[in-house]
Amino acid sequence: MKHLNTDIAVIGAGTAGMSAYRTVKASGLACLLIEGGPYGTTCARVGCMPSKLLIAAAEAAHHARHTAEFGVHVQGEVQVNGREVMSRVRRERDRFVGFVLEAVQGFDPADRLQGSARFLSNTELQVGNHTRVTASRIIIATGSSPVIPPMYQGLGDRLVVNDDVFNWEKLPESVLVVGPGVIGMELGQALSRLGVRVQLLGRSPSVGGIADPRVLESALAAFHDELDLAPCAEVHSVEKQTHGVRVCFTPEGGARREATYEYVLMAVGRSPNFDALELANTSAHFNDQNKPVFDTDTLQVKNTPIFLAGDVNGQMPLLHEAADDGRFAALNAVHYPQVEAFKRRAPVSVVFTDPQLMWVGRRFNQLDPAETVVGEVSFANQGRARVILKNKGLLRVYADRCSGQFLGAEMAGPAAEHLAHLLAWSHQQKLTIRQMLAMPFYHPVIEEGLRTALRDADGQVCCDPADPSVGG
Repeated sequence: MKHLNTDIAVIGAGTAGMSAYRTVKASGLACLLIEGGPYGTTCARVGCMPSKLLIAAAEAAHHARHTAEFGVHVQGEVQVNGREVMSRVRRERDRFVGFVLEAVQGFDPADRLQGSARFLSNTELQVGNHTRVTASRIIIATGSSPVIPPMYQGLGDRLVVNDDVFNWEKLPESVLVVGPGVIGMELGQALSRLGVRVQLLGRSPSVGGIADPRVLESALAAFHDELDLAPCAEVHSVEKQTHGVRVCFTPEGGARREATYEYVLMAVGRSPNFDALELANTSAHFNDQNKPVFDTDTLQVKNTPIFLAGDVNGQMPLLHEAADDGRFAALNAVHYPQVEAFKRRAPVSVVFTDPQLMWVGRRFNQLDPAETVVGEVSFANQGRARVILKNKGLLRVYADRCSGQFLGAEMAGPAAEHLAHLLAWSHQQKLTIRQMLAMPFYHPVIEEGLRTALRDADGQVCCDPADPSVGG
């Protein structure tokens, strides 16, 4: 048995783990980076990058089918070659993963340790059956895994998660997508536009994480135009068959249905990867879900020199948040036992469907109606949106009723990925609605819709903030 001593051990070499390792090394302390699986971040290997490649192919097919409204006519039926689509997805995915592998290979080989880690105590780890590591502080950055409800666990190779989709060599004939969250909506719509027969099922009214009921209504109206989507459905049974899965379900307000799908794509959520770590061997405290109790501001596991970074802490499963977590956890590990709370960036989330979805800052269900004004704009008749035939959806912005400070926004509509950034920057700078309106708005652009919503909110602010007057 090999024995290694280090100042800080990082378990997991994804986005958070790599960020933590770099931060520790920059401080001058010794660090071991332990990885039990293949190198390559969730984003590059099975997440945001390959999904956007699939979405890009789907958008190309969709645009090719909908040129006639512009007076541009494509002769014949649009042909989607599933093998060619998936070949590009895998090829470009591997290219992105290659960049991550190059970064890891640039780390000192003496700092890299392969094998699954488990805790023996607060400061001791067993890695595989070959190495025992002693570290005065430990950072857990083991990520998360898809949740599989019991009803679906007997489906064998007919049950897939997003990790599996990007290894397909060709597109299937049909897929049942369970869970209309971010992953389910993105992949479900993309597969449908590529010619796959898709059914999306959920258990709650929401799709893509939207909380504002008016924004949700506009999103559902747009999605129902092209997708077989049942966000509130009761699944009665699932049965594996020779060439697929037979599913019996009842949509809300509809009749009982039965259908067979080649695959079931499970997208109901992800669970932190704790089970194999044997944290019971530490002095960690656990909640009623058997997860370690930790401080969300410092990322320290209560009563231990252990820190949680990235998706494993279940806070914001986004790449930039994971990178921040890695840095925050590492800085606190470096200075342990002196730890401090870190200021986070403005919350922001984007769903790359069509229409795109986004939210920034406070969600609708986090607002006090008595202290909040809401401005909105529909994109049905917004100039630029109509020009490009993306005139669907709604944007709602929230502001403090008295000060006019911008609090947050939710949206379904065109260019939401770009508006989300403008609004996140405004939120982080604590701007008022009037200060935002004093910024330039070009013509004709989607951002003019944002100006309309801001003006709507500004007209409802009860006090006149001491901000610059709004130009025309």
